[in-house]
Formats: sequence, structure tokens, C-alpha cells
Amino acid sequence: MPAKVDELALQVEAILFASGKPLSVHEISEALGIDDSRSVQVALKTLQQTYENRQTALELRRVGDRYALQLVERFVTTVQSVTPVEMAPRTLKTLTLIAYHQPILQSMLVRMVGDSAYEEVQRLRGMSLVHTEVKGSTLELTTTRRFAEYFGIASTKPEEIRKFLEDKLGVKPGAAAPNPEEPSTTPPSAPGAPPAPAPELLAAGTTDALSVAPTSEAPN
Repeated sequence: MPAKVDELALQVEAILFASGKPLSVHEISEALGIDDSRSVQVALKTLQQTYENRQTALELRRVGDRYALQLVERFVTTVQSVTPVEMAPRTLKTLTLIAYHQPILQSMLVRMVGDSAYEEVQRLRGMSLVHTEVKGSTLELTTTRRFAEYFGIASTKPEEIRKFLEDKLGVKPGAAAPNPEEPSTTPPSAPGAPPAPAPELLAAGTTDALSVAPTSEAPN
């Protein structure tokens, strides 16, 4: 049986719900004005057990060193019709990186665009445009059938999507995604420094070009 949910656990749940993005234990502690992060860790464990032992469309998932309150995977398509597909340039760039390099680990995406990747992946997953699968301590990211349908791509195969991005939208490959099997040759940023720039994948006009009407041809 899960531990009884106390007031702190409910506050942590509220913080995660309101944030709409994954948060670290430190960020949660800071938001609640708590100096001892151990109590927050206990609260998170209690919440995880609670969600695992009750019928709910939500789950508390650990993603790297962060925690996210999100929809259970099988309910993502249920909310598809009421989820708007309106993307800021940063979100669109993240989606393009995922589409071009898929399957790509979220940890690699973070190295490419910085910590904003966590928030953007959650947003894209909520739009049913990106599928996530747990791979060790991170997630493997791929685009969904809805991505292909919405942007008028007649296939869900990664190689066909990559070709579409290059041929139809003028996406430039730039640098390749980091290889998870090889150590990074990029020196780590100093504390507080901005993340290293991501490869230039978005050519001029890509944002407008991606706003095309869905195709009537079903993806493979």
C-alpha cells in the first residue's frame, strides 16, 4: 500500500501540475521555500507510489534528475482533438531536431539545445507529435503518426521524414547529433553559461513551411 499522502506531498503535486514541465528536487524545494531537499524526495516517492496504485490518467515520471506530472501514454491520443498545435519557434526547432535525428535520446537533445529540451519534449508529447520511451535514465524520442499526418509527410519512416525535411523544407543537416557511445568533445559550459548552440537545422522559411495542411495520403 502507498504511504499516506501528507500536506507536503500535495504541495509538491501542485507545483508539478502548475509548472507544466519537469522539475528537479532542487527546483521544487526552492519553489516551496524548503531548505532540506530530503523531505521533498520523500514526498516525491510517496506521490509515485500513490499514482502507481490508483486508477488515474496521470503519472509521476522521473526523467533524468527531474520529475514530471504527465498523462499516461495510452491517454495522449484521447486529448489529441483538444490539444492545439501552435508552436513557438523554439518548440518548432526542437521538433525539427527530433524529427531529423530520430530516434534520439533526450539527453543528447539537451546537449544540443540546453535544459529547455525537457519542457519542449513535454509540450510536444502533449500535442501527440512526439513519442517517448524510457531508455535507462533518459528517454528515446521519435515522431508520431500524427506528426506525419499534420505536416503532410506521406510516411512515418525516419529516413523518409529526413528526406522530406531536406528536400521540401530546405532543412540543412549541419552537425550530426552527438553519439551516445562516444564522449563529448565539446568542453562543458561554465556554471551559469548558456548552452552550446544547436546544429543549424532550420533554414529560412522553415517555420512557415511546416504550417502546411495535412495530406490526405495515409503514412506508411
